[in-house]
Amino acid sequence: MSNHPVQTVTTSSDKLKIALSVGAVIVGVVGFYFLSDKSTLLRAGVLFGAMLIAIGIAWTSTSGREFIGFANESVRETKKVVWPKRKQAMQMTAIVFGFVLVMAIFLWGTDKLLEFLLYDIILGWKK
Repeated sequence: MSNHPVQTVTTSSDKLKIALSVGAVIVGVVGFYFLSDKSTLLRAGVLFGAMLIAIGIAWTSTSGREFIGFANESVRETKKVVWPKRKQAMQMTAIVFGFVLVMAIFLWGTDKLLEFLLYDIILGWKK
């Protein structure tokens, strides 16, 4: 396994863009609560608008472009997944429920056995 050092190169303009986008989100949330006496539609519009501005600012940074690339690759990989058919999913679910039931009975029996050994035999406390 190779061990490649990770180098993060961020310019001050990228850091400024990320800070501005975080600031836009904060302004949107504060504006949402500051306008509590106004209509919900206006409040949601302010919040949504601030989020759009924040996304737009972050999108222009290197980190934003890398995130978009990552999201595109994730969607592409998700399309490669072979999802189980309904019958197969139901069978797997039944197996899991059966295993859980067997384990519950086993743990209940172990608990009762230890309770019997501890209280009735070792300590001599009869219920």
